[in-house]
Amino acid sequence: MPSRLHFGEDDFLRCRFAISPLWETQEVVRTLKRPDRHGYHTPWLRRIRTAAAELDLTPLWLLMPRRGHSPDWLGPPPLGPAATFEEEIAAVRASDPVAARADTAKSLASTPGALESAHGRAWMRDPVLMVRELSDAMEEVWRTLVAPDWPRLRALLEADVAFHSRRLAEVGLGGLLPEISRRFGWDAGTLTVEHRGEHERRLEGQGLVLMPSVFIWPDVVSTYDPPWQPTLAYPARGIGGLWAEPDDRTSDSLVRLLGRGRAAVLAALDEPATTTALAHRLGLAPSSVSAHLTVLRDAGLLTARRYGHQVLYERTPLGIALSGTHSGARGTARQAPTGPQTTTALPAERRGVAYGSDT
Repeated sequence: MPSRLHFGEDDFLRCRFAISPLWETQEVVRTLKRPDRHGYHTPWLRRIRTAAAELDLTPLWLLMPRRGHSPDWLGPPPLGPAATFEEEIAAVRASDPVAARADTAKSLASTPGALESAHGRAWMRDPVLMVRELSDAMEEVWRTLVAPDWPRLRALLEADVAFHSRRLAEVGLGGLLPEISRRFGWDAGTLTVEHRGEHERRLEGQGLVLMPSVFIWPDVVSTYDPPWQPTLAYPARGIGGLWAEPDDRTSDSLVRLLGRGRAAVLAALDEPATTTALAHRLGLAPSSVSAHLTVLRDAGLLTARRYGHQVLYERTPLGIALSGTHSGARGTARQAPTGPQTTTALPAERRGVAYGSDT
């Protein structure tokens, strides 16, 4: 059954993109329990298998029913376009225990027997303890499983936002939303989201948060009950190449022209990225990458633009033409995915599910 979000005139002025490390942390936990999500992340899952096995994820999984409600307070809408995990988890820790208890009880009711479980009974008796325990659990997942790869994840999410922001300027919101996902429909100011569950809401001037996610595939999520700002989470573009290791080979001609360091930086910019992400990807010091980026930008091979606290670099047409002399199949392979649907070795299930506020 579809969900429908009805836009008023003011809602168009309050739509924004956001990236949430807290959301990705929550979706990592969910993905570990969902084999149908593993297709794109097999290399990463192999790498983190031992660390994940040492975590007790049972309390968090108890609040992640396959169909039903997940607590909004534990993964609220992003505070801003580029909030840090530390900022987001601090807001979770500051949750009102009474409201968190009611929200958690609604989630537990979605899983038979959950309210009567040891965790469920303890949380209902002591919501202050519940907020602390679940916040601690989320922070441990972040520190152990997500933070080491966050520069790579953030680079992909920022590239998605950069691409869709440009498309928003070109085709408007009504044209953009169906492009983001085949499960989004737009008609006369109403957004229809095809997934399991049914939800109808008038935005009433709150607007909409559009949030790409690395780990959400194959789902799309229309989520959050009032008073939270409505949020639409969707699979980020290009996740098919997320865990691919970079090709260290750079053509001799490009190296002779630019030098090995600058040639490597130019070749690595198949999609917009920050200095930190490039340094992580190439195994170079951020100061060295920053110096190379400055030279390439001054030469007209790159452009730079600010997104929140980050500066994203991407190749100009001249930079694309120059890097194309050596990128060959590698560039094609990384740029080809325009969405998760383009990768072939995937789980069979392609239907979305709804959670958060949907049932």
